[in-house]
Amino acid sequence: MKFIGSVNINQPREIVVQFFMDVDYLKEYQDGFIKKELVKGIPGENGAVSKMYYKYGKRPMVLTETIINNKLPNSFEAHYHHIHMDNTMKCTFTEISQDKTRYEYEFEYTRINWFLPKLIAILFPNMYRKQGEKWMKQFKAFVEKQ
Repeated sequence: MKFIGSVNINQPREIVVQFFMDVDYLKEYQDGFIKKELVKGIPGENGAVSKMYYKYGKRPMVLTETIINNKLPNSFEAHYHHIHMDNTMKCTFTEISQDKTRYEYEFEYTRINWFLPKLIAILFPNMYRKQGEKWMKQFKAFVEKQ
């Protein structure tokens, strides 16, 4: 399953990328985000591995993020592993004008191995797309308020 989209953000690319990479702001636009802990490598660099902790309702969720290709301010690619699924995220940041940036994203789910998420993916694939779109809209709103 692959989802592609974009949002135009009314801020310079430098500002957009700064907020994108700063872990301290994840809680501002990702629902349920608790913390991110570096496991190995140098933060933000290719090969860095981090644990990302979330809470959805009463359930905790832990993702392992591995940075695949960080070419910021132009692009960023990472792999996310969860016990029940794997996905990749590719982001590009294009300067439209001095004060406007296009943030393009691509999410691809490469493995879903638990019955309920697999069933949701088959019957309601838009649920996965909508979560990514929601976070992108929340990111846009957050960055534009700064």
